[in-house]
Amino acid sequence: MAARSVALRSLGASTRVAAPRLAIAFVSASAIPTATRAFASSAFIMSQQAKFRSEKDTFGPLQVPADRYWGAQTQRSLQNFDIGGPQERMPEPLIEAFGVLKKAAATVNKSYGLDPKVADAICQAADEVIAGKLHAHFPLVVFQTGSGTQTNMNVNEVISNRAIEILGGQLGSKEPVHPNDHVNMSQSSNDTFPTAMHVASVMQITKSLLPALEQLCAALDAKRAEFDDIIKIGRTHLQDATPLTLGQEFSGYVKQVSNSIERVKAVIPRLSQLAQGGTAVGTGLNTYIGFDKKVAAEISNITGLKFETAENKFEALAAHDAIVEASGALNTVAVSLMKIANDIRYLGSGPRCGLGELSLPENEPGSSIMPGKVNPTQCEALTMVAAQVMGNNTTISVAGSYGQFELNVFKPVLVKNLLQSIRLLADGARSFTKNCVVGIQANRDTINNILNESLMLATILNSHLGYDNVAAAAKKAHKEGTKLVDATVALGFMTEEQFNKIVRPEFMLGPTEYKPKN
Repeated sequence: MAARSVALRSLGASTRVAAPRLAIAFVSASAIPTATRAFASSAFIMSQQAKFRSEKDTFGPLQVPADRYWGAQTQRSLQNFDIGGPQERMPEPLIEAFGVLKKAAATVNKSYGLDPKVADAICQAADEVIAGKLHAHFPLVVFQTGSGTQTNMNVNEVISNRAIEILGGQLGSKEPVHPNDHVNMSQSSNDTFPTAMHVASVMQITKSLLPALEQLCAALDAKRAEFDDIIKIGRTHLQDATPLTLGQEFSGYVKQVSNSIERVKAVIPRLSQLAQGGTAVGTGLNTYIGFDKKVAAEISNITGLKFETAENKFEALAAHDAIVEASGALNTVAVSLMKIANDIRYLGSGPRCGLGELSLPENEPGSSIMPGKVNPTQCEALTMVAAQVMGNNTTISVAGSYGQFELNVFKPVLVKNLLQSIRLLADGARSFTKNCVVGIQANRDTINNILNESLMLATILNSHLGYDNVAAAAKKAHKEGTKLVDATVALGFMTEEQFNKIVRPEFMLGPTEYKPKN
């Protein structure tokens, strides 16, 4: 003990203070009565047993946390696929879609001989999955088997154990509700996972993305109407061009978002076709005739959305072209939003040394070093969202091409990236609408000053003076730093009065009516 104290003192003053307490840990085990040691050991074992229970799969038994509903296959996956950590877990909307599917399957299987008591318990447990009450019981990451088998079994085990609990049974007993025989009845991971992929995607598009895009479209359209009388200079190639109204400029944004809505809606019919009933390779082995159609109808009933069984189950399992198509539509939405956000960001540049045609809402301080600086943060956030969605589309394109023979084996990464794109676009559009678009103001004086400095107003003179003469006047004005009217008059092309009568921006906002010369 003395030697131990010397060693502790050599570590420093702070350690010396703690030395007497630490010394207790070095009491010889032989000094503790045998009965005490036995009691402590027994208590430790019992406490450990209380924290875990034994579950078994075809590979043998495993210890599973006692307060979790998952079973041996989920636990085995946790041990085998420690990739990415909690932030790479399966998306919650997918798990909720699995709850919808398992409830629908149990309801249909009741008509095919599944014990009503078991079916009802499965449905009750599935309702809790749908409601998000059991999210803590789904720990598996995306990077697992490419068919998503472990997640399908995670769902089966959780619903099975919760149903067993509802019926008063013992967790892990698989009685009276078996994860494979009952929860997964007439199903395979190969058809359940793609079905859940489609259900989750349609639900998120319908309930989140489309409303967000419609709100953005309406907000932009309101600005279009507000700015319709403001004439400004147009820009092509980042150079001055002919005039248009700020409302006309915003009308382009409105149409882009409107087209985005239509593009997203157009993919829903393909996403609404479900693989369920194809089982392992698309033949429907181990299902009953009509099971596939009844499950699709029941999923429609649960979600309030229209789903139907896939016309060809072989395609539905082996390829995920509908997911790739949907990602393509989302990629186009991202491209549109990138353009819109960047335009608004540039038009709002300044406030004194940029274009300054727009004033954007000030959401927060913009710099830790420059006092008073405010940045176009909502525009920047939305453009980053767009960049992420474009990257996700590349991943989905690669993953979609990996359908070998009867099965695509990149399903988890497909759905993870698609659902992330849907969520980011929806959240990004809502934030951009609320915190930027509705508060945009036009700086009329700045817009008018820039307009009157432009040499491109000369374009309207083409039909009066000819292209070459107008070009000469514009070049002279630019070289000498004079006004266009002065250069035109100096070259003898027309009088100032004639110039002012013709060169009026309000006459340049659209085509003119053709009047034949007599």
